[in-house]
Amino acid sequence: MGGKMSSKDPVVTRHYQVRGNVQGVGFRAFVSRHAQKIGVRGWVRNTGEGDVEVLAMGTSSQLDELAGYLRHGPMLSLVRGVEESEASPIQSSGFSVRD
Repeated sequence: MGGKMSSKDPVVTRHYQVRGNVQGVGFRAFVSRHAQKIGVRGWVRNTGEGDVEVLAMGTSSQLDELAGYLRHGPMLSLVRGVEESEASPIQSSGFSVRD
């Protein structure tokens, strides 16, 4: 499960919008920790509407694993929904938390 990207697996980019009680509960740190563990690149940030937005690059299996974490969230969160869409590739060497 997870692991680093292999040259034989195509890299894809996905955008996620996580809705629910997801701000002020350590959600961004939770996402960043799991994304780094899986080997995904990109970023996570809070939105002005109270959601958390994630842009991630990795193999399909890596992003599927990340999406599972997004749907579950950290202990104090209450995820009501995750919208997922394809996105354009980004230049990123790691995974960061944005303001």
